[in-house]
Amino acid sequence: MPIVLIAQHRFAHAAESIFELCTDAQRFPQVFRGYGPIPAIREIVLLGPLAVGSEREIRNSDGSVLCERVTALQPSLHHAYTLSRFRAPFAWLVRSGAADWQLQPLQDATLLTWSYRFETTSAITRPLAAALLRRCMQPAMQRCLHAMDDLLSGTNVG
Repeated sequence: MPIVLIAQHRFAHAAESIFELCTDAQRFPQVFRGYGPIPAIREIVLLGPLAVGSEREIRNSDGSVLCERVTALQPSLHHAYTLSRFRAPFAWLVRSGAADWQLQPLQDATLLTWSYRFETTSAITRPLAAALLRRCMQPAMQRCLHAMDDLLSGTNVG
């Protein structure tokens, strides 16, 4: 049974600018700062043009390097990818992650829903993985969305 996390934020910005930020390899690392044992993103390296099937290396503050494979890309509306290459000890708990970013343009705002679906390595590790993800990854996601809003609004992101 997967572990599902959901973070939402209502932005007073156009969906286009939000989508550009969440897919921007240069700017996105400054808004994903991690939380607890979830590391901050230090750098994103595109391994090809951003498109369905393309891959990115996510280089984190703890020295880990993850692989993201884009599974959906509909500009201004939808962005999804799988996350793999976790390293121990996290790899002992989680096999893979699938992220999904849905942007819903509203009259005067945009609602962004970011979900993650994590597959655990076993039923035995699931309770520990769920506790870690809910207590650390969930806040990291919400913190990231707030930092995105700050960056788009021109306020301090640091």
